[in-house]
Amino acid sequence: MKILLIGAQGQVGWELARRLPALGAVTATDRTTLDLADPDAIREAVRAARPEVIVNAAAHTAVDKAESEPQLAMTINGDAPGILGEEAARARALLVHYSTDYVYDGEKAAAYVETDAPNPVSAYGRSKLAGERAIAASGCRHLILRTSWVYAPRGRNFLLTILKAARERPELKVVDDQFGAPTSSALIAEATRQAISTGRGQGIYHLSAAGRTSWHGFAQAIVEGAGLTTPVRPIPSSDYPTPARRPRNSVLDNSKLKSELGIALPDWRDGLREVLPQVLR
Repeated sequence: MKILLIGAQGQVGWELARRLPALGAVTATDRTTLDLADPDAIREAVRAARPEVIVNAAAHTAVDKAESEPQLAMTINGDAPGILGEEAARARALLVHYSTDYVYDGEKAAAYVETDAPNPVSAYGRSKLAGERAIAASGCRHLILRTSWVYAPRGRNFLLTILKAARERPELKVVDDQFGAPTSSALIAEATRQAISTGRGQGIYHLSAAGRTSWHGFAQAIVEGAGLTTPVRPIPSSDYPTPARRPRNSVLDNSKLKSELGIALPDWRDGLREVLPQVLR
């Protein structure tokens, strides 16, 4: 199997680069070798690789920054996936693409299922939804994996931010009225490998850790897991305004992934226990 991995130096891409070789020969690109704002470069990269599977792990993921640069976010998250879809259709390749829980507005009380109507409340969410729709419109065979609250032992993410702050500040104040499921990049990459290896599936699947917590609950678990004693105080979202609005509830229901592809991720706490030692050693 010939695989083209896009975004190999990102949080998820870095993990994919270590797992996908088990499935076949991998050609990997990152932002230094492929500019996703350049449609011609995208087409050239795909045609040169002649892949059977394209895995797009690249994205504009700065949620707040997207509010001040919505066109760039739309170019990377909306337009580029559509071009990849067109090239995948041309090559008769499978396109695996990552989307987000932020395509929802957070007003639903229960976990979101794939058939719930998206209604993003941020520029980032709108750009990711545009990417989903562009891929579907391309007619290519695709797996769109919506995940949530991604963190890793490298890069920039909530886990590393909280650990740094907990070591430097007398106390932390973290929002306790937004709910989701923290999901490690390692779990996402391994589930992706499994999904590709099944040779089944088409369309959108929710792919996140099991369970539910708030940002405050996640921060508390990080601090305690690291053996730190820094107090973590709960605050409402109104006390921590950000440029981008976040959904209050973005918990994803992963039943479809399990029933159709036989894949189930562990509880978010288990994922955190796997990652923390990599950061603390």
